[in-house]
Amino acid sequence: MRNLIALFACSCVVMSASAANDPATAAAAKLAASVSKPASAMVPSASSKKAEKVEKAEKAEKAEKPEPKKAEPATAQASEEDAEVELSAKIAERLAALRERQQARATSAARAKKAAELKRKQEEQAAAAAAAIAAAPKHGTVWSYEGETGPANWSKINVDWAKCGTGNRQSPIDLRDGIKVNLEHISFDYHPSSFSEVNNGHTIQVTVGEGNFITVANTVYELQQFHFHRPSEEKINGKGTEMVMHLVHRSAEGKIAIVAVLLERGQPHRLMQTIWDNLPLEKQDVVAPAIVIDPSDALPEKREYFTYMGSLTEPPCTENVLWMVFKQPMQASPAQMALFSRLYPLNARPVQATSGRMIKESN
Repeated sequence: MRNLIALFACSCVVMSASAANDPATAAAAKLAASVSKPASAMVPSASSKKAEKVEKAEKAEKAEKPEPKKAEPATAQASEEDAEVELSAKIAERLAALRERQQARATSAARAKKAAELKRKQEEQAAAAAAAIAAAPKHGTVWSYEGETGPANWSKINVDWAKCGTGNRQSPIDLRDGIKVNLEHISFDYHPSSFSEVNNGHTIQVTVGEGNFITVANTVYELQQFHFHRPSEEKINGKGTEMVMHLVHRSAEGKIAIVAVLLERGQPHRLMQTIWDNLPLEKQDVVAPAIVIDPSDALPEKREYFTYMGSLTEPPCTENVLWMVFKQPMQASPAQMALFSRLYPLNARPVQATSGRMIKESN
């Protein structure tokens, strides 16, 4: 307001300065100067008097009207305390919920840990039991020529058959690169004898009566039994035959000597036919016919042979066995071969490593 009055006053001054040259302007300036004077210097008008009366009435009304009472300090303090109590209750409620969730998580974690620990202990116990079983000596008796009980696992079936896997003088072998020398002739003293035979689940085995001997290197061996394999277990320069007959002998000192006679297709084999004619009807049944056989019928006309030190070709794979393999095969008819193949299409152990053994061969 003061600025407006000052502006108005300045305008009056300008107008006063120009009044000397223009009478009309002078009159206007005079009027402006009168307006710029303070209200106290001017004569009060009727409207100003009316305004004063209205102002006085408003002041009187305000004086009569009581001012609103201020809130009492005690009431305000009580409201603040109530708010604090409510806030504390909410905080306590949230803390309780938080603690409850934490407790639930802790309980769940403890249960999971306990379950994991129990599972770990069970696995350790199972592993320990398996290890104990694996480490325990095995005395199995079931073996075969194929599958889990085949030649590759013979040493794992029975602890007494360890040589089947660890021996370095195992049979059969591939007979090659033999040293040709004048080998001593094998002296055979075979006679017609009683016999018994059995289908033992691995081959047809024929047990011969006492009194049949061979002599090699001044050692006498008595014929115990003979049996058959298909195909031949022995090979000569990588080549085998359809079947082989093994004649097993034992000395008085317990040494073993085996004569192997290879069998190929051709004319009927007289001794084999007698054995086939008396086959037992069931496995493990022993048949003892009231006739005799002549083991000499198993021998070829020519008696040149290979010889080396090896082992039994079935469990327990005992080593330190003297082997003599005739070079000349014997013949058997296709029908005789087929009959055995129906019983045992495969009952031959694979060839084993020579491991630097000496092989001698007749000139």
